Amino acid sequence: MTSIYTSVSQAELIQRRRQLRRQRRIKSFRAIWRSLVVCSLTGGLVWVTTLPDWVIRKPEQINIEGNRLLSAPTIRSLLAMPYPQSLLRLQPQVLAEKLESQASIAQATVTRQLLPPALTIQVKERQPVAIALRTSATISQPPLSPHLKTSQVGLLDAQGVWMPIANYAESQRSKQLPTLKVIGESSQYRAYWPQLYQAVSHSPVKVLEIDCQDPRNLIIKTELGIVHFGSYSSRFAYQLSVLDRMRELPTHLNPSDIAYIDLENPDYPSIQMKGAIAKTDKHLTNTKVPSKTD
Repeated sequence: MTSIYTSVSQAELIQRRRQLRRQRRIKSFRAIWRSLVVCSLTGGLVWVTTLPDWVIRKPEQINIEGNRLLSAPTIRSLLAMPYPQSLLRLQPQVLAEKLESQASIAQATVTRQLLPPALTIQVKERQPVAIALRTSATISQPPLSPHLKTSQVGLLDAQGVWMPIANYAESQRSKQLPTLKVIGESSQYRAYWPQLYQAVSHSPVKVLEIDCQDPRNLIIKTELGIVHFGSYSSRFAYQLSVLDRMRELPTHLNPSDIAYIDLENPDYPSIQMKGAIAKTDKHLTNTKVPSKTD
């Protein structure tokens, strides 16, 4: 009996040793296979990223879409990207954020294209609504004159975002720029510009120029002449409506004899003539027009 048990025990031990050796071989094979896969993937990734065909070598490989005012070369220059650049190492989100940090770009989306290697940038530009001049000394010159200092001239959108005009000066799209001019430091009118522009854009009387240099007196050049509004207030839209009721002014007075229209108090508008005494005519508006002297 003892020999039988001994024989069985030895057979079990031999079988167990075989199973353990088999398991060790399987583990070793799996470890080797995993290492080969990792090495292959790593090598493939290195090979892919160093492929000469997947490289942005020149700005022309960056396609610009959605631009109307800014030229494609101008938008490419805003990226300030050195060449060559590995296409797969470029981060589209980072490039988009760099463009959106520029005042002229409201929104940007960047996508990669492998064959052929290229970048596509879809942009949404800020729409300029006025040319901003920091001093009245530049008003007599063309807004895009090469003699003007670019630091003195900019563009404004409807929200008051100031944009450098240098990005537009050499663009063929400069003909699409606004004709409305605003004079003064943006800090003088930034707080109320959205409301001011909203009222001006809906005014039936055409506004050509807005002078914000004196916070105590907003001066606007209109198709009816120069108008003094006093300090900007919530009554500005009402002041413009009163001005609209004075459309018959040129039929009563010679426009060249009028220095300015005073609407600081829109309930009692007056007209300052080029001379010692102001002209009064109660038929110019539906409100009383008192005399005003210098």
